[in-house]
Amino acid sequence: MKMLRFILQKEFRQIFRNKSILAMMFVMPIVQLIILPTAMNFNVKNVNVSVVDNNHSSYSQKLISKIGASGYFNIVSSDESYKKALTHIEDGTADLVMEIPINFEKNLVREGSENLGISVDAINGTKSLIGSGYLNQVIAQFAASLNLNPKSPVGFQEQPVMINISSSNWYNPLAEYKYYVVPAVMVLLLTLIGGFISALNIVKEKEVGTIEQINVSPINKWQFILGKLIPFLMIGLIVFTISLGVCWIVYGIIPQGIGILYLFATVYMIALLGFGLLISTFCDSQVQAMFVAFFFVMIFVLMSGLFTSVESMPDWARTVSNCTPITHFIKVIRMVILKGSGFGDVKMELLYLVIFALFLNTLAILNYKKTS
Repeated sequence: MKMLRFILQKEFRQIFRNKSILAMMFVMPIVQLIILPTAMNFNVKNVNVSVVDNNHSSYSQKLISKIGASGYFNIVSSDESYKKALTHIEDGTADLVMEIPINFEKNLVREGSENLGISVDAINGTKSLIGSGYLNQVIAQFAASLNLNPKSPVGFQEQPVMINISSSNWYNPLAEYKYYVVPAVMVLLLTLIGGFISALNIVKEKEVGTIEQINVSPINKWQFILGKLIPFLMIGLIVFTISLGVCWIVYGIIPQGIGILYLFATVYMIALLGFGLLISTFCDSQVQAMFVAFFFVMIFVLMSGLFTSVESMPDWARTVSNCTPITHFIKVIRMVILKGSGFGDVKMELLYLVIFALFLNTLAILNYKKTS
């Protein structure tokens, strides 16, 4: 333990001499937690619509007014032909083109149905899919509100069958996407610290030449790896604490299971630091280590459920996703912060993280080549 204490003293002195690490500890969690949840919003608004009204009836005007008043759409043009309206999609000023046929009102009154043409700019897949879905809902609501046979006698008028649906959002009552993103951004911050900075640690010793002095010293491999791991574990927990403070002050999110969060954050950081140190033992330069760490961290983040649901992925992708520690930590932090889950609900996820931590750190110790 005396040898480990000397290694820790050396590591902390190096860290406090590096002003960029100190700035990262305090600035990065505050800035990213304020900016990213605001920018990472999948709620689609301000969808630009070009309208081609070939009917010019009261019904077509009511439909256009209802679309414009929905709060999701901007009517950017009213064109006399579909060909001209399509130019707005081509130049990027419109996302959708809605064409109302010439017999729109007559067919609605006589036959009770009519077809509308909707052309969608699918370059932005998310905006086109959700925007067209919103437009279909507005049109369906408009159709349901019409009285298509006002001249029929009272008592004989056909009444459509209506099903009223009452729904409520649990754990996120207003369905605000930022509350779904904030816990994931906290995990992302810890991942950047554990995956990138630790990956550069041993490589830096190789580049400056101090690794040779460490190799010939009476230091065990586990002491060296542990001495590299503990300082960044403490930095990660400090960043996590600041992140919780930002969540409370900026977003009003006050988690119930603080102890559970710190337990999982500690185990997750140990696992990810072991992974970063494992990369560091393989690489010979900081540039090489950065590229390798970036490759794996990008895969971890994109397949973790941060942006898309893991359950919607193909079977092979779900298998890969479940084999990464970040997937389990994101699931836990969302359950605890938003749902208020207890330890009994997340104990299996802790087991997975413990296995990852033991496996990755054991590999890092075994792969570190020490010459005596």
